[in-house]
Amino acid sequence: MLLQRVKYVAAYTIPFSVFLSLHFKGLFSYFALIYAFGFIPLLELLFSGTEQNLSRIDQAIAKEDRLYDLFLYGMVPLQYFLLVFYLFHIGNTDLLLYEKIGMTLAMGISCGVLGINVAHELGHRNTKFEQTLSKILLLSSLYMHFFIEHNRGHHKHVSTNDDPASSRYGESVYAFWIRSTIGGWISAWNLEFERLKKKSLGKFNFKNEMLQFQIIQLALLILVFFVFGLEVLLFFVASAIFGFLLLETVNYIEHYGLRRKKKGEFYERTLPAHSWNSNHPIGRLVLFELSRHSDHHYIANRKFQTLRHFNESPQMPTGYPGMMILALIPPLWFWVMHRKINSLKNTSLGKALA
Repeated sequence: MLLQRVKYVAAYTIPFSVFLSLHFKGLFSYFALIYAFGFIPLLELLFSGTEQNLSRIDQAIAKEDRLYDLFLYGMVPLQYFLLVFYLFHIGNTDLLLYEKIGMTLAMGISCGVLGINVAHELGHRNTKFEQTLSKILLLSSLYMHFFIEHNRGHHKHVSTNDDPASSRYGESVYAFWIRSTIGGWISAWNLEFERLKKKSLGKFNFKNEMLQFQIIQLALLILVFFVFGLEVLLFFVASAIFGFLLLETVNYIEHYGLRRKKKGEFYERTLPAHSWNSNHPIGRLVLFELSRHSDHHYIANRKFQTLRHFNESPQMPTGYPGMMILALIPPLWFWVMHRKINSLKNTSLGKALA
């Protein structure tokens, strides 16, 4: 069990790579990008991972093990250390434009992996403390509405056309970015309006979390502007945009071409077959098991260290980082994924395919 616990230290290689990019500058400013989307995908081509799950006893032990929680909590101060480090360095007049771009991409990776992915895990927890940590992380990516839309919208409507974060068969990732980003933000407002209406409160009551989130994010932007100036502000916004586009790319690959069937007025229950899964080991570790996504949607509050493989889950050809790169080349993505989907249509998994 010791190896089972400490293996998630690998997740800290991502922020370490970001720190190296910010510290050494020059061509090294692209180290985080090369590590996350070059080195890791190449490694994952060599390893298919394991379908093995923890035993029920080991799952129960892991669920109560606080070390797994500490791995997540540690990412919060680390993300803000990297953000402040970035803000102080990106305004350096001695830096060349290509260095600033590399550093901004590195910070964007941190926003996507630490700022949103870890926030995603913490946002599903039941304690006020962990949910607050989730919101703090999302602030660093200027994507606080994700807390509302993901938990109360995406998980309810996943793999249906009612969900802006579920990609459709034949839709490119670039079209999806626009539809999901705008649709998710609008959906979060509507979800808050519905919640307040049930409490007989006005739409723009200060208890509206979406209103609170916009004010908090605007305050952060104003603070960055007055402390660091306009140029740093623009680079920070660019890093946040890159961060949430990484998230939306993950959303794109997770449910592509999968649809829940309607039974009368309602959709069938979300099953492991409604999410693409990946057991590739490196992506699993650095993303806190996000790639075992089928079980996450099947039981949303299951902690990352206990997520399971299901034989009825469609499997990605490679890990998340590699699939994200593939998605950026639509003709190649369609060629690979449509062949995969067609091969699955005549199997037991075919019922969930578009």
